[in-house]
Amino acid sequence: MDVLITGAGGVVGGAILEHLGEDPAYSFTCLDTDPLPDRETVVADVTDYEAIRPAFEGHDAVVHLALVPGTGGASDRGLGWSDPLAANLRGINNVYEAAVEADLDSIVFASSNHAVGMVEVRNAPEIYTSDAGVTADETEPHRPDSAYGLTKSYGEDLGRLAAEAHDVRFYGLRIGACRGPEYDHPYGDAERGVDDGTVERGSDEYDEQVARMKGLWHSRRDLAHLVECCLRDDTVEWDHFYGVSANDRRWLDDLDHARETVGYEPQDDGEEWSSPPE
Repeated sequence: MDVLITGAGGVVGGAILEHLGEDPAYSFTCLDTDPLPDRETVVADVTDYEAIRPAFEGHDAVVHLALVPGTGGASDRGLGWSDPLAANLRGINNVYEAAVEADLDSIVFASSNHAVGMVEVRNAPEIYTSDAGVTADETEPHRPDSAYGLTKSYGEDLGRLAAEAHDVRFYGLRIGACRGPEYDHPYGDAERGVDDGTVERGSDEYDEQVARMKGLWHSRRDLAHLVECCLRDDTVEWDHFYGVSANDRRWLDDLDHARETVGYEPQDDGEEWSSPPE
């Protein structure tokens, strides 16, 4: 299968290539604004349709990860808008349009937990415990917690339009918390804060970050597996799935749906960790 990955140089792209990049079942082409070492890379910006359009020819699927720098934050609850956020929407439109024009079979979109993030915001910190009783399953409507979350909701809705109006399958992955290799564990955010000097190990802030990650963590191998499940599927018209591992205290909970629909079988559980790695 020939797969184009936009924004392949990021954390999620790295996880996909780390776990699937040498699989002979796949031939990956990377698209990014900078070339990736040791990978065939189309150097282009997704906001430039004419620049990216030729890269879609000859591919079976696209995994759309590209994000305009500086627009990934979800802590701002303001209702303002910005040119970079608008550029993200333009990039989504361009990728989907190119996929349809090139007659690709499927689009896999890196959505986010922030598309339903108000579930967490309105129930934190109690939601970080295993007995909180608050969950969001696959029927949860969009509840974006920020303008960033709103762009992810838009990407899902545009994907549904593409699927229902055109002959392309669409998979929206509401990714929880996937981190780079050094912090690929449920203590990752807290330990990164320690390394940055912004969090003290053993503090309430440290403990809360660990509790949150034990519910939201998506290990790199589980993320790559979910992407592969979507790439291999040929039954879905359009759907969305939560990008989380099999965490016991997860509040994003559609694992039965993902398992039955695309065969997702995550291997990791944040509860199996009682301390950061040595």
